[in-house]
Amino acid sequence: MNPLKLVRARPGASFTVTFDGREIEALPGQTIAAALWSSGVTAWRTTRGGGRARGVFCGIGVCFDCLVTVDGRPNQRACLVPALPGADVRTQEGTGHDDHDD
Repeated sequence: MNPLKLVRARPGASFTVTFDGREIEALPGQTIAAALWSSGVTAWRTTRGGGRARGVFCGIGVCFDCLVTVDGRPNQRACLVPALPGADVRTQEGTGHDDHDD
């Protein structure tokens, strides 16, 4: 059953954000993590050392497993940042900064 029907929720109109170049749907009040999960995306960061996939772990902003880059700003906690219309969300690799020596 649809959980929105269970609680008789009537969220506002959906909107889109982009995640790694593809549009995903979000609802008003959703965090970026909730919008990603709702779209079937469960991992959106790789660890610094091993490049292992990460997504939401604690869901309350205590850990740093859910970091994403939002509108060019790295290290944003997807579980805390609200999804906003037109936001550009990117998978974060490592620290989210260009760590390569040129």
